[in-house]
Amino acid sequence: MENSRLKTRILMEIEKIISRNSFKGDMTKKTQDFHESIIKKHYNASDVKIDYHRHRVKMNIVLDDTSYNPRTANINLSTLPMNLFFKNLYDFLKSCIETDTKSLAFYAKLIQDYTNRGTHSVAVY
Repeated sequence: MENSRLKTRILMEIEKIISRNSFKGDMTKKTQDFHESIIKKHYNASDVKIDYHRHRVKMNIVLDDTSYNPRTANINLSTLPMNLFFKNLYDFLKSCIETDTKSLAFYAKLIQDYTNRGTHSVAVY
């Protein structure tokens, strides 16, 4: 029961942040990073760029995760360049939201990073 409420809260918060920032004309760097993170997660993409005026998303989709090694420089990753058109940013970003457990953990961390930017946490012993 508690797990279901947490899932709902995470999804509602993500949707609220998307809706709050999708209809503004000026996008801050923080908002752009937030949008790009959602798209990167959904498409398994790298180098995501959003052209808000032309309603386009340019990205490189990673084709094979098995050749990826986070401990080395990944120079020869096979990627597919993609140029997507979207009519409505809110609907597009909302369609990128996934509800599996791994994605929910990612969104919870994304919400935390988005809402706490500029503040520093201090560990108390």
